[in-house]
Amino acid sequence: MKKIIVVAAMALALAGCSSYSRTDRALGGAAIGATSGAVIGNLAGGTGGSTVAGALIGGVAGAIVGAETTPKACWARDSRGNRYRVQCP
Repeated sequence: MKKIIVVAAMALALAGCSSYSRTDRALGGAAIGATSGAVIGNLAGGTGGSTVAGALIGGVAGAIVGAETTPKACWARDSRGNRYRVQCP
């Protein structure tokens, strides 16, 4: 149980290091969600099946939330070289 808590704390600490890429955010969200889901599943059910189910559900939910909450920080330059914000692809 201590290992799970340590891994969860490390994942949360590393979550602040992700860039603005949708892929990076999805992977970070999946890692955090899977870890949290595994802990909650283990506490709720106490079996291996509940731990795996919690990890799967948390991983999928974390990936979706991570990808969809990516900040839209795209910039372009006009003909004079001035930067301006544009819609990200």
